[in-house]
Amino acid sequence: MATPIKEWSKLEVRAVVRFLFSKETKPSEIHKQIAETYGEGAMSRSRVYQWCTWFGEGRTSLGDEPKSGRPKTSTNEENTTRVDELIRCDRRMKIREIALKLEISKSIVHEIVHDTLGYQKVSARWVPKM
Repeated sequence: MATPIKEWSKLEVRAVVRFLFSKETKPSEIHKQIAETYGEGAMSRSRVYQWCTWFGEGRTSLGDEPKSGRPKTSTNEENTTRVDELIRCDRRMKIREIALKLEISKSIVHEIVHDTLGYQKVSARWVPKM
């Protein structure tokens, strides 16, 4: 029995599934070989079957499909610049006031102020984190 490969990527394992599927290997046998080579945590049996189905339907890409849902647009460069300008003009301005002025949600303003710009409140004033 071969020594399991400890470091692997999802794309590498998917390529192996695609290769073995093209050789008309059964999904159960593909899973067995992957588990022996990469370890049990590499890919579940149901995921092997799913990838075999996709390859059988003509899929060629090994990468993940783009996620559905609304893209993140509120923390864009324009809003970040506008929030930064407001804070520089009045360092005592509250997150609620910034959100009302810019017409964006308080949670987005909070994310921009704390995570993107790196400000924190000290003595009721916004200052850069150090």
